[in-house]
Amino acid sequence: MLSRIVLVTPPYHSGVVETAGSWPNVAFVYLAGALREAGFDPIIYDAMTAHHDMDRIAAELERYAPDMVLTSAYTPSYPAAARMLRVAKETLPGVITGIGGVHSHFMYDEVLTKDGDAVDFVVRGEGERTLPELVQCLNAGDNLAKVEGIAYRDENGAVLATPARPFVHDLDSLPTAWDLVDWSLYRFYPLPDTKLAILSTSRGCDQSCTFCSQQVFWNKTWRARSAESVIAEMEMLRDRFGVGVVMFADETPTLDETRWHALLDGLIEREVGSHILMETRVDDVLRDQAIMDRYHGAGINHVYLGVERTDQTTLDLFKKNTEVEMGKRALDLVNGHDMISETSLVLGLPTDTPETIEATFQLAQHYNPDLAFFLTIAPWPYADIYEDLKPHIVSYDYEDYNLVAPVVKPIAMEIDELMEQVINCYRRFYMGKLKSIATMSTFKREYFMVTMKLLMENSYLRQHMGGLGSMPKEVERLMGKWL
Repeated sequence: MLSRIVLVTPPYHSGVVETAGSWPNVAFVYLAGALREAGFDPIIYDAMTAHHDMDRIAAELERYAPDMVLTSAYTPSYPAAARMLRVAKETLPGVITGIGGVHSHFMYDEVLTKDGDAVDFVVRGEGERTLPELVQCLNAGDNLAKVEGIAYRDENGAVLATPARPFVHDLDSLPTAWDLVDWSLYRFYPLPDTKLAILSTSRGCDQSCTFCSQQVFWNKTWRARSAESVIAEMEMLRDRFGVGVVMFADETPTLDETRWHALLDGLIEREVGSHILMETRVDDVLRDQAIMDRYHGAGINHVYLGVERTDQTTLDLFKKNTEVEMGKRALDLVNGHDMISETSLVLGLPTDTPETIEATFQLAQHYNPDLAFFLTIAPWPYADIYEDLKPHIVSYDYEDYNLVAPVVKPIAMEIDELMEQVINCYRRFYMGKLKSIATMSTFKREYFMVTMKLLMENSYLRQHMGGLGSMPKEVERLMGKWL
């Protein structure tokens, strides 16, 4: 009988995202909650944040002695996830293994064909209803075809996928298992004395961005938790676990204007007091320009806006449904209310040249975010834009699809030249920011200096950037206590 189930975050590191901090795998918090409610014994094990290698993972799995080992992966972390499940099979003879996440959801046939020795099941879509039902089915020796939302191999080795499971309608009803999280692992580095949680306030995306997987994964649907449910969870995390920083996991928490404004008002009225990091869309910020003080009052101090590219032609290709100057106005609103503004710009399209990259850099400076990340486009094999990128792909190693390593070769550039251009964008942007430290508010200056220190000392980028060049004496003085 299957009872003890370990949920393992695989040990994959790409560097850039990890400069911000470390946070729990919120999907596992929900899955563990659902498994426990169904009578099983779940364990959450974050091998990534613990920096455990495969030998240590094998030892930990042997200690836990689970009946089932599950993991989740996005495309660049998938190879590490497959290796980890193979280690589980070698360490624990007879153990049942499974994987979920966006990559396996779309690529289940490849997963079960290529790594069928390591993976017994793929959980597709949302797993809170599917996973307990799958375990119950296995324990009962029942027909797996009855379980919606899975893929597996039959006795002849053929890959079978059951019908998709409908999305969970009432997100407020889903149980969580925050008490199974090892909170000693999680910090937001610019505020190092605070614990960091990642919290889902909604699920889905109703947009059509061609380079992204979210709108495909969620079938262009969007569902939200109630404002009261989100606020109560933030209060519980603060009071029970000492969480002082919350990152919203959703792409567009602001989509429903009435619900979003109720959430802001509730956070203010109940003085929740958590620092909030969030992502949203340019057009939602512009919609809310008259109430940006309520963003700040609710605790939001870091807003990521995905402008992606700064020429209208490419925005139209990406189907971002925004205009170039809308991004500038939205970032100005965030900056004007003393919140950290962050954005990303996508480079490395097949049509890119040194001139188009320079134009993107110049417009990035025009946008003037506090933090900018110059990302190389990743050819997700399930994204709408994949067929356009496919002739130009130079690496099919999924671990390279981390938005840092260039894997799509522009027609008019070599890969090494593209990487040099990307790193030059980083160097020039952040050197320019360093020179303007004295004009920043105290909050932004301290936040920025910590972020810069992390970028220079702890990031994957540091291998490629070397030094940032010589700094003016005034900048050296201001940065001196950090660098």
